[in-house]
Amino acid sequence: MGKGLLTNAYSYRDGALHCEDVPAETIAIAAGTPVFVYSAAVVRDRYRALAAALSGTPSRIHYSLKANGNRALLSLLRELGSGVDVVSGGELAKAIRAGYRGEDVICGGVGKTAREIREAIQARLKLINVESRAELDLVNAIAGEVGATVPIGFRVNPEVAIANAHEYIATGSRGHKFGIPRGDVVATAQAALAMPHVRLVGLDMHVGSQLATLDPYRDGLRRLEGLIGEVRRVGAPLRYVDVGGGLPVAYVAGDPEPDLDGFGSLVGEAMRRLDMELIVEPGRFFSAACGVMLTRVLYRKSSGGKEYVIADAGMNDLIRPSHYDAVHRVTAVRPTGRRVTADLVGPICETGDFLALDRDMDDVAVGDLVAVHEAGAYSYVMASNYNARPRAAEVMVDGHRFAVVTARETYDDLMRLELDDPNWRDA
Repeated sequence: MGKGLLTNAYSYRDGALHCEDVPAETIAIAAGTPVFVYSAAVVRDRYRALAAALSGTPSRIHYSLKANGNRALLSLLRELGSGVDVVSGGELAKAIRAGYRGEDVICGGVGKTAREIREAIQARLKLINVESRAELDLVNAIAGEVGATVPIGFRVNPEVAIANAHEYIATGSRGHKFGIPRGDVVATAQAALAMPHVRLVGLDMHVGSQLATLDPYRDGLRRLEGLIGEVRRVGAPLRYVDVGGGLPVAYVAGDPEPDLDGFGSLVGEAMRRLDMELIVEPGRFFSAACGVMLTRVLYRKSSGGKEYVIADAGMNDLIRPSHYDAVHRVTAVRPTGRRVTADLVGPICETGDFLALDRDMDDVAVGDLVAVHEAGAYSYVMASNYNARPRAAEVMVDGHRFAVVTARETYDDLMRLELDDPNWRDA
């Protein structure tokens, strides 16, 4: 499982952590801390491994931009041949800025606004994945206004129960907000077929993230295949099957690695039975493993029998531990061999501001650098300015080269949108 995936992009040489051929200390000095660092080699390796697993199956990989929308990462994936999946007008704008064409883009999202739908139609996307009958009506109406016939898919809730790391990343169970309920799909398809400005060409599912086994894909595809037969019988010219993302990333020892060969075999067999083109939407699989967050130790503190390592990165930079109970590997950039059990916390005025709790970790000192691993997904994209903290810089490493690809925010950036002289109006 996960055979052949690059595991040594972040390695220790001469006692210090390197990203590919660049010392982490060099990056921290040049870009400051906290800073997110991304390895181009990991992205290339994982893209090629997934593409190889899908070889022989008519398919297209569409990177899920919500995992990490950094333009350097998007450009790298575009060069590798990837399309993208977007879930907002802002993400569509970022994709276009990164060089993607309309046919490279799929638009999803349970709450698209009229403006976002109009922008997606005008961009002539490959698919708009519709998630409700009300949205279907709106897409048809706006397409009529602009004189277009829009290719659409239905995101289906396959109502598959799964066990994964956190309830917030399960998205395809009965009662979730996502997708058209399984029992409503055929009637909604009949409604679409009667509409002049939409063309139903695909069915889509996304059962969740960090799927430890292939069973959720197998169960979801079985249900999706039955629906495809029913929808075809009422006259829809279905062409695409979108199985979403969900391939797991090993955050700590013992976490599952993706069975890419098994995944490729499972979806390939389904596509041959259906004679359809496959769409996959991995996000975390590419971006999580490519990234670390570097943070510098500000203070050491003992309180109530606990040891605290206080760093310059907090929950505003990396909210996953606080929000998802996520566990990330934590290592010293230059280990000493001494160990301590401590909480790694940030400077935010919240008890929930932590990066690791009761962790057996390197006994770091003030000024030392700490690396939080597998931090490339749902990290910078979920960062905030809470406590009026500027967001971190982002750095891309490619071999012996590195570059700041997103500048660190400044205090002026924090206040840029505030108006000195607001235009007051009478109600």
